[in-house]
Amino acid sequence: MSELSPQAQAVLDAANGAQCYGPDDILNDSRWIAAAALRAAANAVQIKPYTFAHAEFWSALLDIALELENHQ
Repeated sequence: MSELSPQAQAVLDAANGAQCYGPDDILNDSRWIAAAALRAAANAVQIKPYTFAHAEFWSALLDIALELENHQ
């Protein structure tokens, strides 16, 4: 299994702590749930006027979501 960035690992750890399956269970959907939550948050923070700081924050949320989705 590839290593996650510290940011993605923190999100995954939090998601694993909030669900009933262990991190090694086949039924563990926590990374998908966490990625979906990050994508929803990214969509919610598209603040107008759109500034560089907003773009960086939005991009960081989507990067972590993508990393979780691609993690195997």
